[in-house]
Amino acid sequence: MSSKQISLKVGPFSILVTSGIDEVIAGVDRLYGHYPANDNAFHDFHVSVDAASGFRRWWRPQANFTLDGILPFKPLPKTQALPMFEWGLNWCMTSYCHEYLVIHAAVIEKQGKVLLLSAPPGAGKSTLCAGLVCRGWRLLSDELAFVRLDGTSSVVPLARPVCLKNRAIEVIQGFSPEAQIGPVCPDTAKGDVAHMLAPVDSVNRSHEEAEINWVVFPRYIKGAVTSLSQRSKAQSFLNLARQSFNFNVLGDEGFDTLNHVITHSDCYDFQYSNLDEAIAMFDKMAESAGKSERAIEIQ
Repeated sequence: MSSKQISLKVGPFSILVTSGIDEVIAGVDRLYGHYPANDNAFHDFHVSVDAASGFRRWWRPQANFTLDGILPFKPLPKTQALPMFEWGLNWCMTSYCHEYLVIHAAVIEKQGKVLLLSAPPGAGKSTLCAGLVCRGWRLLSDELAFVRLDGTSSVVPLARPVCLKNRAIEVIQGFSPEAQIGPVCPDTAKGDVAHMLAPVDSVNRSHEEAEINWVVFPRYIKGAVTSLSQRSKAQSFLNLARQSFNFNVLGDEGFDTLNHVITHSDCYDFQYSNLDEAIAMFDKMAESAGKSERAIEIQ
C-alpha cells in the first residue's frame, strides 16, 4: 500500500503526516482540511501512522505511530489509527515544546477575555469547551495550553479539534446540530472517541495570542446546580502545576510563569449539569468584564 503525505500548519508548529492507511489520510483531511499548508520544507514534527508489519497486517490488524522513525508507543488496533494520530501529536508537543509552559487545559476567548479550564479526565472540561465554542467563543486550545515564558500570561493559540468522549459526543450533537464532528472510534482505552472540528475563524486567528483572565476548575455533576465559587490562588497554583507537563523541567522559569498566570487571574471552582446554564454564566462574565473596561475607558 502506497503512503500519502499531508503538510499542516497548526498554531506555531508545522507537521508532516505520512500514512498508508486510507482512514488516517481521510480523517486528517476531514479534521484539518481548513488549516493552512506548511509553505516551506521545514517541519517541526515528521510523524507517521502505518499498519504494523508481519502477521499483524492480517490477523487483528494493528497500527504504529512513529516520530522521526522512532516508535514511542505500543501499537493499537488499526481501527484506532486516527485517534492514535491525535494522541501521538499531543505526546510530541508535550515532550519537545519546552519553549512554553505546557498545561493540560482548554483555553477559550470572548470579547478579549480568556478563560482557562483545567480538570482531570471525565470532569466535563472538553464538553464545556465544545459547548462554549459552539456558542461563539474562540478556541485557542482544547487539550494543551502553551503559555509564553516572557513574564506575561500570553497563550499561543493551538486550535486543534476538540476531543469528545462517550456521552459527550451525543450531547454536543444534540446541543449544536451544526457542529462538525469527525468519525466516531468505538472501544478505545478512553471509550468511544470523536473530534469536533475547530471553527474556521479560530484557525484563521491562530496568530492572535491572548492573556489569561480566569482560571476555572470545572466539574460536571449530574443534577448539580450551576455554581461558580472563588478558589484560593495557592490551591489553584498547586493544581495547575500538577496539570503541567513540563513545570519541573522548566525550573524557575516554570514557577515564575505559572505564578504570573495565577497572580493575574481570578480563580474559581465551577460545577454544572446543564450546559446552557453553564454557557450563560460564562457569557455573562465576559459581558460584565467588557462593560467594566468600557466604563473605565470612558472615565
